[in-house]
Amino acid sequence: MAKSKHDEKPLAQNKKASHDYFIEETYEAGIVLTGTEIKSIRQGKVNINDAFATIRNGEMFVHNMHVSPFEQGNRFNPSDPTRARKLLLHKAQIHKLFGLVKQEGYTLVPLKIYTRNGYAKLLIGLAKGKKQYDKREAAAKRDAQRDIQRALREKQKIAR
Repeated sequence: MAKSKHDEKPLAQNKKASHDYFIEETYEAGIVLTGTEIKSIRQGKVNINDAFATIRNGEMFVHNMHVSPFEQGNRFNPSDPTRARKLLLHKAQIHKLFGLVKQEGYTLVPLKIYTRNGYAKLLIGLAKGKKQYDKREAAAKRDAQRDIQRALREKQKIAR
């Protein structure tokens, strides 16, 4: 059975991103890690809820991604768990994202972190911020969908 593009189990996920932003496109980026950070990430001791990505000098960085120090770590444990980490993307992708981010209202939001073939990958979303009324509308749609599903389940129970 062939694997889909992002079917690995996420080690960390930013669930609030879909609530706060409209996700236009997603990109998979590698992360430059030092020391024992990959071991902490594999254990799931990473938090990307407050993280954001920026582009400086033709390179992309993720900020505020908290990777807890590895307990059995040694002198190669990084001292700052929220340091800026470089992301690995193709130059053409970075230039495209740079042009889009320069437009009004677009930002780069980390969506989830997972491993593929032993390497840590970060799914970056090109996002546009939602207004308060958009969030209320999305919540109303979600509640209506939940009510529809509940009614269908009840109808199926009665039909049996």
